[in-house]
Amino acid sequence: MNNILEQFRLTGKTALVTGAARGLGQGMALALAEAGADIVAVDILPADDTRQQVEALGRRCLTVTGNLGDRDSIPTVIADGKKLNGQLDILVNCAGIIRREAFENFTAKDWDDVMGLNIDAVFFLSQQFIREALARAGTAKIINIASMLSFQGGIRVPSYTASKSAVQGLTRLIASELGGRGINCNAIAPGYMATDNTAPLRADADRSSSILARIPAGRWGTPEDLKGAVVFLASPASDYVNGYTLAVDGGWLAR
Repeated sequence: MNNILEQFRLTGKTALVTGAARGLGQGMALALAEAGADIVAVDILPADDTRQQVEALGRRCLTVTGNLGDRDSIPTVIADGKKLNGQLDILVNCAGIIRREAFENFTAKDWDDVMGLNIDAVFFLSQQFIREALARAGTAKIINIASMLSFQGGIRVPSYTASKSAVQGLTRLIASELGGRGINCNAIAPGYMATDNTAPLRADADRSSSILARIPAGRWGTPEDLKGAVVFLASPASDYVNGYTLAVDGGWLAR
């Protein structure tokens, strides 16, 4: 049996990470690179900073610009990603957006935009990724990014809550249907993280203090807090973990 630390190594693997230009996506891409994986960094924004940081770690990185809200672009994203090393072993579905408005005023556009990226793209990208893995009769890992609102209702974010609840359900479905064919699919549910998505909350002194008061850790999370979780779920160390949503939340759900 290999030393347990060896089970966390990703040498020889290629990981496609969406939303990799900044924030949580960038942090997870760097974590996977630190563990030995080469990275395909996908974003609608330029991901040159991520590429430079991955390359500084001694790993290869290909940047792919794509609007995942346009489902017709997804086969091209996978095909472009395969150009780095010929195949993709790990998929991290991190790209996402949020829109805030009172329920009665929430627009159809805000609903469609959020659902299009946060769940439609996760489904179609995972489907294309799985097709490629099955065609080569290999194993593969999918890591979806869920949310505290996969477990809770939230306020003023109906499409975000719906999409993140759907992400948790889809994670379980993929594990149930494809676990016997070499596919592991799990999710990470970040707690309240210091990212662009939470900037309005952190700028609201009352809302921020009420959130912090409920987090046992007493602070907002950072991209670095997801490093251990994403490497674990991408690595052989988690081969018997399937269909699970791992909360990285500073204890939020324990309260």
